[in-house]
Amino acid sequence: MNRFFTLLFYTLVFSGCSNGDDSNNSDNPAPQENIGDTVGFTPCENGAAGPFACDGYDLLGRIPLSDFGASSGNDIWGWTDSSTAREYALMGLDNGTAFVDISDTENLVYLGKLPTATVASNWRDIKVYHDHAYIVSEANGHGMQVFDLTRLRNVTDPPQTFDEDALYIGFGNAHNVVVNEDTGFVYPVGTARDDAFNGGAHFVDVQDPKSPVSAGGYGANGYSHDAQVVTYTGPDLDYTGREIYVGSNEDIIIIADVTDKANPFEIATIQYSNIGYTHQGWFTEDQSYFILGDETDEISFGFQSRTLIFDFTDLDQPVLHHTYLGPTSATDHNGYVKGNQFFLANYTAGIRVLDISDIANRNIIEEGFFDSYPENDTPGFEGVWSVYPYFESGKIVISDINSGLFVLEKSN
Repeated sequence: MNRFFTLLFYTLVFSGCSNGDDSNNSDNPAPQENIGDTVGFTPCENGAAGPFACDGYDLLGRIPLSDFGASSGNDIWGWTDSSTAREYALMGLDNGTAFVDISDTENLVYLGKLPTATVASNWRDIKVYHDHAYIVSEANGHGMQVFDLTRLRNVTDPPQTFDEDALYIGFGNAHNVVVNEDTGFVYPVGTARDDAFNGGAHFVDVQDPKSPVSAGGYGANGYSHDAQVVTYTGPDLDYTGREIYVGSNEDIIIIADVTDKANPFEIATIQYSNIGYTHQGWFTEDQSYFILGDETDEISFGFQSRTLIFDFTDLDQPVLHHTYLGPTSATDHNGYVKGNQFFLANYTAGIRVLDISDIANRNIIEEGFFDSYPENDTPGFEGVWSVYPYFESGKIVISDINSGLFVLEKSN
């Protein structure tokens, strides 16, 4: 399938031919509230936690979409209050962003919602820098909302309806937002393809968190659907200490040096066989490998869930290192590395947890999973959108498009 038809397919299937206001779109994912009343702690026993198939991960609690007053879920991120050690899930919804205190899993508290800045949209993305959430959406004219998360400490009579602390309007819609906590820059990506940076990355200085300032951008390689930006500490000594941008740009991976915001430059690009839609990826912690998901290759080519691992030990000459095929044919979405584990949001197959401790020798093993979408494990755009595995407590939060927020933990 050539690039035009692949992108057209992706747009039609997942957007429902949306004009930007999805609030009344009949093609929106329908909430699945018929999966039982399981909301509290349910251990994974004999391959199941209530109605949910599982292996090695318990359900601590969940909040259905109906409690959020939303039609669909999307991205998820997390925040730990350094002053109180309380933990919060920040979940994207079609009509806003929900804030949930997950500190006491026997009593998950939905604190409230920050409504969308303009209209509803199936796409919303959230990242955190210095106790502030930065939120973008595909909604027309949305810009980037800034929300001071310390306000969550003192919520009375939840759930509340919040307002943003700042609104950055240096762009309209954006598919995603990336943060480099080392430098204090956020990078909205996937903006309008005809903007100053061709839908690539906008550089926004948020060192003063409530006062975002435009600092240029990078669009030499076109539209970035998603990206990761790191201060480089990996094995390629030519780039030690540089700020490196890795973009998943629909049909190509791009590596760029964005240290000098006035003069960013391309380091390398790489493609691979059977490209469906180059969607999202994440470095291993030693920055030697980059683990990529292609969102439509399962549909286009009939693969089992395919994860591509690239050798990034030489940033100027990245190469494909290994291809991992999962146990189902479900479409893969967002994936994140924590230590020697890769947490993969695998849509209808839930989250899959991969052991990547022997990635150098091309040995990757699925060590567990939790499937929040019991209906099937077939390719498509239902089920788990994303996963956040970075709480020090070991809690894992996932966002299910159809049925809301799940809080998980590895079984004892």
